[in-house]
Amino acid sequence: MEPKALLEKLERKNKEAMEGGGTERIQKQHEAGKLTARERIEILLDKNTFVETDRFKTHRCNDFGMEIEKIPGDGVITGHGLIHGRTVFVFAQDFTVLGGSLSFAHAEKICKIMKTAMRVGAPVIGLCDSGGARIQSGVMSLAGYADIFLLNVMASGVIPQITAIMGPSAGGAVYSPALTDWIFMVEKTSHMFITGPEVIKAVTRETVTKEELGGAMAHNEKSGVAHFASPDDETCLHQIRELMTFLPRNNMEDPPLMESKDDPMRLDEALRTAVPTDPNMPYDIREIIRSNMDEHYFFEVHELWAKNIVVGFGRLDGMPVGVVANQPNFMAGCLDINASVKGARFVRFCDAFNIPLIIYEDVPGFLPGIHQEHGGIIRNGAKLIYAFCEATVPRITIITRKAYGGAYIVMSSKHIRGDVNLAYPTAEIAVMGAEGAVNIICREEISKAQDPDAERKRLIEHYRETFANPYKAAELGYIDDVIDPADTRPKIIQALRMLRTKRDINPSKKHANMPL
Repeated sequence: MEPKALLEKLERKNKEAMEGGGTERIQKQHEAGKLTARERIEILLDKNTFVETDRFKTHRCNDFGMEIEKIPGDGVITGHGLIHGRTVFVFAQDFTVLGGSLSFAHAEKICKIMKTAMRVGAPVIGLCDSGGARIQSGVMSLAGYADIFLLNVMASGVIPQITAIMGPSAGGAVYSPALTDWIFMVEKTSHMFITGPEVIKAVTRETVTKEELGGAMAHNEKSGVAHFASPDDETCLHQIRELMTFLPRNNMEDPPLMESKDDPMRLDEALRTAVPTDPNMPYDIREIIRSNMDEHYFFEVHELWAKNIVVGFGRLDGMPVGVVANQPNFMAGCLDINASVKGARFVRFCDAFNIPLIIYEDVPGFLPGIHQEHGGIIRNGAKLIYAFCEATVPRITIITRKAYGGAYIVMSSKHIRGDVNLAYPTAEIAVMGAEGAVNIICREEISKAQDPDAERKRLIEHYRETFANPYKAAELGYIDDVIDPADTRPKIIQALRMLRTKRDINPSKKHANMPL
């Protein structure tokens, strides 16, 4: 065959692969409010940087008429490109090709880029839009999922793994996303569930819609499975690009520095009144967080679930940092089951990828109640303790107000290897609040007083002045400094600069036994 004919054949095959499931199915994808797989990749990656692999790969199933249903690429587009000039690997399932269903060949394509990503040390981003396992492929589809699951686990803590659910994801297909670090979902067009509404109705007689069962808001607000909810595909992809600005490419790198024009020694006098003097008055901890970050920018994650704890990313002096903060504006900032799990997972991610942690503490304790105890607050609360104890990245804690009991210990106290621990003058560090403490230790004294109410009030004030302040802890060295709130940003940045060369290790072991 002549060179010209060979090139014409190549061009014809490339065109066939680029068309996916064809014009009609692409139109249906658009009518459903979804972009195609190739359109998604084009938005996600820097312009003209995508290098595709396995474009011509097809399935090997010859049953049920599948021998004539062979479309190049087999329902998934794989390759690598750049985000903000840094290499990432990506796979995008193509719903226009056999509903994006997974065959063994489809899984092989995904596994190939995951293995390459681990070898070169680059993140993997999966754009999921699939009807699930390809039934015609039988057990080979299940084997394909298993191969992906194994690589998800092997890659965990080695390279960042990000999943965007941009269509259906059901049955075994949901477990690969669940094994990755971050899950994005698109409102109204994406769904995740183990069993769909029809199966649930048949088995349990419960009636539920897809959106109620496994839509973006269900998993962002109720289950905590997803970390981000976006109104459309394009916004979702831009959010992924934004997240990538805070993350290193792998666990051997530091997170990317970004030049900041914000004065590292900038003061904020408004912080002097940000924490109410009334210990029962709520306030939004995010105002303090934003005040301290470069350009006042805070990229919150898991925003809609377990609102009593806030987690997210920011920059200080150009350095990406992870933030964990009790939120007095919701449930008084108590730690409960969900908050403990949310905080622990975030801390472990940051520690795996060398991202320093800034902790803002205002916590009255763990949430009491039968539901919490029977739900396993002991076991789940221990996850947050475990995560902080295990972490070796730089950790800086600022106690803004309450730091009571076991919750004081948990929030990266000096006792569990916190590096720098600071407190505002409004900080109350004690076993419990003044009212509760006085009611217990001064019960007899109050009962004998001529005016029990007045005596109780006097003793509460005495306890607060004597014990519920930062100075007792500072005298013992448990607090490194009591600071003017206006100085928070400079104090944190000074500590970060000092801790840049921190080296800490944990005892050698096969792996620990986290209280899962």
